[in-house]
Amino acid sequence: MNSFILILILLAYLGFLFYVAHWAEKKANIKWINNPYVYSLSLAVYCTAWTYYGSIGVAAKSGLGYLPIYLGPVIVIPAWIIILKKIIRISRANKISSVADFISLRYGNSRFLGAIVTVVCLIGILPYIALQLKAISETFHIVSETETSKNIFDDTTTYVAIALAMFASYYGSRYVDASEKRKGIVTAVATESVLKLFFFILIGIYVTYYVFDGFDDIYTKASLLPKFAEKNKIGGLSEGMNWFFLCVLSLFSIFLLPRQFQVSVVENNRERHLKTAIWLFPLYLLLINIFVYPIAWGGNILFKNTNVNADTYSLLIPQLFNNQVLTVLVFLGGFSAAISMIIVACISLSTMLSNNLLIPYTFLGKLSSEDQSINNQKIINIRKVGIFILIILSYLIYRFFALDYSLVSIGLISFVIIAQLAPAFFGAIFWRRGSRQGAIWGIIIGFIICTYTLLIPYAIGLSVKGNTFINDGLFGCSFLKPFQLFGLDYLQPVPHAFFWSMLFNAVVYFGVSVSFKGNYRERNYAEMYIDIDKYSTNHESAFVWKGTAYTSDIEEVLVKFLGKERTKRAMTIFNLKYKVDADAELADARLVKFAENLLTGHIGTASAKILISSVVQEEKVTLNEVLKILEESNENILINKKLTETSNELKKMTSKLQEANETLVVKDKQKDEFLDTVTHELRTPITAIRAASEILFEDDEIPEEMKKQFLQNIISESDRLNRLIDKILDLEKFETGKQTIYPSRNNLYETIDKTIEPLQQLIRNKNITVYLENTKDCYAYYDEDRIIQVITNLISNSIKFCPEENGLITVQVIDKGGFVLTSIQDNGKGIHKKDFEAIFDKFYQSDNQNIKKPVGSGLGLAITKQIIEHHKGKIWVENCESGGACFYFTLPKKE
Repeated sequence: MNSFILILILLAYLGFLFYVAHWAEKKANIKWINNPYVYSLSLAVYCTAWTYYGSIGVAAKSGLGYLPIYLGPVIVIPAWIIILKKIIRISRANKISSVADFISLRYGNSRFLGAIVTVVCLIGILPYIALQLKAISETFHIVSETETSKNIFDDTTTYVAIALAMFASYYGSRYVDASEKRKGIVTAVATESVLKLFFFILIGIYVTYYVFDGFDDIYTKASLLPKFAEKNKIGGLSEGMNWFFLCVLSLFSIFLLPRQFQVSVVENNRERHLKTAIWLFPLYLLLINIFVYPIAWGGNILFKNTNVNADTYSLLIPQLFNNQVLTVLVFLGGFSAAISMIIVACISLSTMLSNNLLIPYTFLGKLSSEDQSINNQKIINIRKVGIFILIILSYLIYRFFALDYSLVSIGLISFVIIAQLAPAFFGAIFWRRGSRQGAIWGIIIGFIICTYTLLIPYAIGLSVKGNTFINDGLFGCSFLKPFQLFGLDYLQPVPHAFFWSMLFNAVVYFGVSVSFKGNYRERNYAEMYIDIDKYSTNHESAFVWKGTAYTSDIEEVLVKFLGKERTKRAMTIFNLKYKVDADAELADARLVKFAENLLTGHIGTASAKILISSVVQEEKVTLNEVLKILEESNENILINKKLTETSNELKKMTSKLQEANETLVVKDKQKDEFLDTVTHELRTPITAIRAASEILFEDDEIPEEMKKQFLQNIISESDRLNRLIDKILDLEKFETGKQTIYPSRNNLYETIDKTIEPLQQLIRNKNITVYLENTKDCYAYYDEDRIIQVITNLISNSIKFCPEENGLITVQVIDKGGFVLTSIQDNGKGIHKKDFEAIFDKFYQSDNQNIKKPVGSGLGLAITKQIIEHHKGKIWVENCESGGACFYFTLPKKE
């Protein structure tokens, strides 16, 4: 493809990313931005150009050797939600914005330790960024079919690096507070994760099912290639040990890589998002690796007689078959993988660079004497320049160093360097005795071993054949061979360097920590880190500090970085949270910690400590005092927690009592209305009986036919009165538990027929059609007399509400396995949704005065519900889409 057209496509793609980031920043609060899927997909920044291209190269050369880098994160996933949740809580409570701040704060706000961590990260990550630029450059020239130019101004990667530097510096440094969420960047990274996965799966399907005839076809043809069987086996114990150390290495990296800490910890909005991440992220790793093997060995088959870079098979294969569209799409996927890593890594590195090197060692004095607006602009400018310089430095490393090395080799070296932070990092959250000196010396010794066993050999040995340092060891001592240190000769260079550096690092960390006591602040933060669940809501209360501090002095420092309005709001929040008098002159330990936290996001933990210490007079605190204060603090927290729980329980009880009281008032009112209704219902037949009786008694000359009519009225009203009394007594027995039912196995269709027969005259009078569906025998366990009463009530109810013309009642019985479901549907006006529950209440008619009261006592449905529930069934009502209401009830099939 023409290089100019490809550049235009890249510019359009970058413009699209700018748009996504800009849109996400503007719409920061909508669900499309704040959701667990965006968070989980942003974690896929772990999958860089190394994954997209390098994994294929490794698979092509050594079979399954690419898998350990992805197995490590998957293996740790079950524990990840616990560990990562703890790290997130610690970081949120202390406004931590980088892995350097996280480690340095735990070990007493150590400025020197923060600087060491930052330097290690810079050394480890800058070559890794250069690797991404190398991937962009190489793949661009493959797609455009051009040669790499030695002139940097003719190299497309130069302009890509500048564009990325501008994008990252603009969106990555918009906030003075580095702990603020960069929703634009995160959304753009999540979008890139989706695209790179889609394009990778696309090329995988193309190679597997279009170029070849499926996985079996590739395997069959690849098995004929030389050394296929040898490359595609795990091997014995030595190979297993290599796999093990690579898995541990990748396990550490998922926590410690600055870009991973940025997206997983700093950018986390909700802890509950981790629940989605623990299944979606491993699934992503599975999907992006599922076609690595077929692409790699498909490439080996197609290019077996040519000398091409196996890393680029995913581009060379579609290009071989003149599929330009797919070639460009795959290139964009690799470009996405590279730039997402570059952007996020540079943001996190620039934060560390500014907060742990530049500000505490150079700019802090100037910042402390300037106005807030000037300070904020200086901090932003420092980070902007930092991001820009980091990308340009990475570009220079790519131009003058990384061209001679593969993607995987550089990536693994970066992993080993970053892994030197592991003992100090994990010791920070799990071991109280871990000390600042132990962390410092552990990282330094580990880095020296890493340099000796990996960095120096890779810098000089691989390009110089017959190098005596690699072949014979330092001073010709065979025990000091960098790739076979102390005679360990069965590990590959990367696992070998990782093993020895971790061993020395961990031994020094633990040895120095137990040999020398840390200061009170280290122990204080150890307790706050390890027991973060106790202190997360009242974090400042656990901070130990003694001395003299004036609120006005602390506020003055805060104003220089936060401004007057924000400082005022912060102080109001603090005073309300801890019930502190706003006019209090002296500040306590809680305010000191609160102020440090507010400054941490702006200038880092070390600088925040330095600034606050400059305006307060601190007294020395012994370790015993720390433990005593922490114990008292813990007791206070527990007491406050119990008081809060008790208060909440009292509130709930009060609320329930109010609800109960309101319910009693309503029930009392309903009871009165019910009694009025029942009294009225009883009076009506009694009055009719008395009137007819008086006429018969007083008038002897009444014609015989009229006498019979009056006597018939007396009999029918007596029957009505008797039925009403029976219903009241039935309801009372059911509600008090005195009613007994006698269930047996019966055919429900026969029961329905028995019920409908006495109602036929009433049905004909209203010109209603009753339709009984599926008349096949269906048996259930019930008291037949009571269920006849239920069906009579429900069908009678349907008859009342059917329209005057074309009335239809449909009865259906369905065998559901463990129970039988019966439905009785009419085509009337239906029932309002809010009355679905109320109609089964005996007070329903009294409560719904706006509804025309049908003929009847209003007790039928209440009794029906009691009967069904005594059969251990359920009854409910719904409206039908075609109109009308449908009553459902269930009956058990077995006793």
